[in-house]
Amino acid sequence: MNPTPKTQTPDPDTAEALTPEVTLTKAESKDESRAGSAEERDAVPAAGEDTAVADELDGQDDDLDDDLADDDLDDLLARHPSGLGAAATAIVSVCLGIVALTGTWTGRVVAERETLVGQITSGQSPTPAQQISEMYGDAWHATAAVNGVVALLALLIGAIVLALPQRASWVRPVAVAGAVLGFLGLLVSIGMYFDLFVALPSVAA
Repeated sequence: MNPTPKTQTPDPDTAEALTPEVTLTKAESKDESRAGSAEERDAVPAAGEDTAVADELDGQDDDLDDDLADDDLDDLLARHPSGLGAAATAIVSVCLGIVALTGTWTGRVVAERETLVGQITSGQSPTPAQQISEMYGDAWHATAAVNGVVALLALLIGAIVLALPQRASWVRPVAVAGAVLGFLGLLVSIGMYFDLFVALPSVAA
């Protein structure tokens, strides 16, 4: 018969010597695991801070781009004005020229006033010459004076628009038309005021 093999019993001293090493190894693993978790936790806020800084920088870049865009727009408008004022002024000049040739409500009111003043100053029995001069002639001259003032305004406004450096291409013809109408209205008013075109009627002796 084969003898039964003997089971080797570990030496108590050897087992005690190995146990602290295993325990130490487990403790080191736990410490390393805790250190790794702490580093991950520290890394997460750092990443969040980087994201916040990046967003802030992006916002600053957007604001800077908006400021630059506004400055560029202002510079563009300064170099190339819209010309709306010049266009409106040219149209006003044309309207005033037409009114000066056709007559104004103000001129009619002034003429009626001169007629009333002539009736008052002529007395109860005015002569025909007084009636013509004070009741009609003064009224016609007042109307011509008012129309002449309007025509002069049309002429001046049209000339100012023509002198402007920045204007649309179609504004110049309109301004020329207003100046021409104002000049014609001024000529007609001067002729009517000094009785150059139509003289006052006279009474035969």
